[in-house]
Amino acid sequence: MIVTTTPQVEGYRVSGYYGIVFGEVITGVNVLKDIGAGFRNFFGGRSQGYEEELMAARTQALQEMEQRAGALGAHAVIGVDIDYEVLGAGDMLMVTASGTAVTLAPLS
Repeated sequence: MIVTTTPQVEGYRVSGYYGIVFGEVITGVNVLKDIGAGFRNFFGGRSQGYEEELMAARTQALQEMEQRAGALGAHAVIGVDIDYEVLGAGDMLMVTASGTAVTLAPLS
């Protein structure tokens, strides 16, 4: 499955549109990561725990979006956008991936 932020794929033309597909992940950050991030916030530096949680959520959202596109018969997802939101009291993270599911045909 080709997944791209661009509106087309080089060497191919879009031969069919299946609509917008989404992948959503809402994840909580545990207390230990919160404590570590609090220290990083106070003393400065990067929060490895939060970064790992963010990367995992993004990967899961993209995988879910790909699965939904594949279930429709798509070869690719174009125009992909990823959004991040903090929910609740700041202890929940929502990652949403969206794009247009399409089939592709090689250019002649």
